[in-house]
Amino acid sequence: MTAVVRTREELAQARAAAQGSVAVVMTMGALHEGHATLLREARKHADVVLATIFVNPLQFGPNEDLARYPRTFDADVAVCAAEGVDVIFAPTPEVMYPYGQPQVTVHPGPLGEVLEGAVRPGHFAGVLTVVGKLLLLTRPDLAFFGEKDYQQLTLIKAMVHDLELGVEIVGVPTVREADGLALSSRNRYLSEAERRAALALSRALRAGAAERDPGAVLAAARAELTGLDVDYLALRGADLSEDPAGGEARLLVAARLGTTRLIDNLPVHLDGTTEKETA
Repeated sequence: MTAVVRTREELAQARAAAQGSVAVVMTMGALHEGHATLLREARKHADVVLATIFVNPLQFGPNEDLARYPRTFDADVAVCAAEGVDVIFAPTPEVMYPYGQPQVTVHPGPLGEVLEGAVRPGHFAGVLTVVGKLLLLTRPDLAFFGEKDYQQLTLIKAMVHDLELGVEIVGVPTVREADGLALSSRNRYLSEAERRAALALSRALRAGAAERDPGAVLAAARAELTGLDVDYLALRGADLSEDPAGGEARLLVAARLGTTRLIDNLPVHLDGTTEKETA
């Protein structure tokens, strides 16, 4: 049976009772098949699975969608129960930030200021701060994150490594609809026409990934994005270094469809060097 705990004290009791290896999956709720896949992977690799459900105000900018971010708690609990989650930690902002707005946060470094970080200043400081706090509160052996938020995953790995937090971070490939659209809690905001237009993102990534020359990768992807409000289309190293010199790389895109902003990415294998970034 899945237990729901809401306070630090309840979480500490549940964690103390856990026997064997522990995995955590951190979410903001509005769970979909992508989250279910993370929970299933966690279940395969750990004796105890913790899920967190917390809409973190620290990672939303002043003009972003914090107020309207979907909240479907009862449905989320049902998803967790179906996937064998042992404990759900669902704190309020007051539980997560008992002293108010944190005066000390985790700075993401230079990688946090490009791509998503350039479009959403302060976003990754909010993400890393809450992830760091949740890792310390849940004390897992493993933590599972989706590759759809690839820059976030890369920064979390860097934080855990640099701060020696002693947790294994596991990336899980992006889960997609049959037509290629990456699953996201924000997809529910899309109108029918916007959802059709959103397919250009995965189409562009697939077109780029079919190429091996860096310039051709970007050109093929860019050709599929005509008519979209694109924030960025970028080709980076697998570690998001600016200049992939060949081998494994990552093609990333972000675009706005109406009032909804979507991101996506795919791995690419390169034969040469590349330009850094294009909008």
